[in-house]
Amino acid sequence: MEEKKVGLSDLEIYVPAPRIGLDSLLSYRATEDPGIERRLRRAIEKTGQEAFRFPAPWEDSVTLAAQASYSLLQRNGESTRKLRYIGTGTETTVDQSKPLAAYLEGMLQNAGVEVPETLMTFQSQHACAGGTIAMLSIAAMLAQSPHDESGLVVSSDIARYDAPSTAEITQGAGAVSLLIEKDPQLLEIDLQTQGLCSRDVDDFFRPIGSTTAKVKGAYSMQCYNEALDVAFEDYCRRRGRAPQEVLHETDMFVFHVPFKMMALSALHRLVSNHTGMHGDELNAFVNERGFEQSLEPNTKVGNLYTASIFFALAFLLRERYQKFGRDLVGKSMLMVSYGSGNTMLILSATVAPGAPEVIESWDLNAVFRDERDATYDEYETWLRAPHGAERLQEILSGTDVPSGQFYLSSIREDGYREYGFENVPAAEPASWAATTTQ
Repeated sequence: MEEKKVGLSDLEIYVPAPRIGLDSLLSYRATEDPGIERRLRRAIEKTGQEAFRFPAPWEDSVTLAAQASYSLLQRNGESTRKLRYIGTGTETTVDQSKPLAAYLEGMLQNAGVEVPETLMTFQSQHACAGGTIAMLSIAAMLAQSPHDESGLVVSSDIARYDAPSTAEITQGAGAVSLLIEKDPQLLEIDLQTQGLCSRDVDDFFRPIGSTTAKVKGAYSMQCYNEALDVAFEDYCRRRGRAPQEVLHETDMFVFHVPFKMMALSALHRLVSNHTGMHGDELNAFVNERGFEQSLEPNTKVGNLYTASIFFALAFLLRERYQKFGRDLVGKSMLMVSYGSGNTMLILSATVAPGAPEVIESWDLNAVFRDERDATYDEYETWLRAPHGAERLQEILSGTDVPSGQFYLSSIREDGYREYGFENVPAAEPASWAATTTQ
């Protein structure tokens, strides 16, 4: 019996509106502490970052996931009713026991989405690779099923560091939802061959009870590159192909993007090591595959952790479709997913026949059309989170949640989080800066 192809049929991005530009942050921090200016300026230049986004007071990793999933499932109604699995990948969970996926199921149902109860919900955690692990897990389960079923994978995260610090400039927040199906419309995933590497290292971690991640910047970049080398060679061995052949045969590359220059330098290093290319020849190889162009949107939203690889994927596919049109169908892709602590997964995919129509249906420009320059009162309020129940209610009472938004409505005395969906048009756009000073 011919094996069914499994992969992505559609995706949706949600990034919260509040934005901090790094030029503005540099001036703000330098006014507070002139001694930090030089370090921050150097960090901005080395990362290639321009701005980052952070959540509004009513948003957390669950609402971000719900926002991306609601839009995706609304336009894929038939697939929604066939859902068998909901998997979430995150490193900013809100509960030590209950997965984001369980909250997400209830929130979507309460918003009127026809999500069945006859399904499995689970959460995958391995730093920024959790979403990729969930995607492979659900795709593999669907491949084994004789039934006409689908799966939802949501990568949702809020990257947050100690501030002020040089790591502050690589914060970010957002979610990407993926619809996984047999005979996929967008990307066919090769489930037969993956390249893997895992090691027990402390390049990046977030202790229980800590709201901020702990990162060893240079060491983390070293771990990323070393794991990439091992996983890529493992992938090539399992494919039975020489590394230089695999690289030349690949039409597109998608990497986890902590920041632009980290992903770009990692691909340059990999290609150079296995092909001997340098300088203009190396730059041409990378640019011909649209890689650097796909990283530019990440510079404007920051590190989305588990969602960053899929955020880059969406913009790469759009850019390649604008270049090749329907000739994009059948082109090959290598996906490189890294999770600190650490694990590296490398897998391949092929652009599916239905991809042009799916890509044409996207409105990726909404990510930037909906952004809003935040005040530093708003930003500092977020940095002081999580707030106690009383302070949270004080902040929320002075806000207007926009129409069509999921929101954290309260935290009960026992710590349980309760959510709502604002489906009544708001009188005016959200305004919450006035409530954010303590």
